[in-house]
Amino acid sequence: MKRKVFVALVLFLFTFTSIAAVALAKPIIKADTTYYDINTGLYVLKGNVYVEVKDRIITAGVARVSMGSLEVWGSEGITLTQGGISLVADRVHVYGTENRAVIDGNVNFKQTDLTIVADKADFDWRTKLGVFSGNVQITQGNSSWSADSATYNVETNTLL
Repeated sequence: MKRKVFVALVLFLFTFTSIAAVALAKPIIKADTTYYDINTGLYVLKGNVYVEVKDRIITAGVARVSMGSLEVWGSEGITLTQGGISLVADRVHVYGTENRAVIDGNVNFKQTDLTIVADKADFDWRTKLGVFSGNVQITQGNSSWSADSATYNVETNTLL
């Protein structure tokens, strides 16, 4: 009898922790208008879009979200924040399962005393590297300069 109770308890705890882990990974999605497109399998959001995946927050005028792949496509003035990182641009494609975002169109990155403006940025949360390309303008402290591309390590706060 004790063995059956123990096995039942272990199964219950395993099931509960599995369900809790899935619930914690589920994005928070808000917008003025939200609907699920059964043809594409995507949530379509319009107006004051707010998507939170883990500790990343994306805001936009319009967005599409895949719950299965944790991907977000945002446009019409997006912001992407996580910790002390702030990115503003025209469009973003977040690859949630890859911890990666591709941002393009008037990219403006800010952290502490650094600003990087570029046409495009590719940011990897695993490596903490942001690669900026196209008309790159960098301002760090009192210094400003231009470059074809720039790579910034957010963890060490250094340009590579």
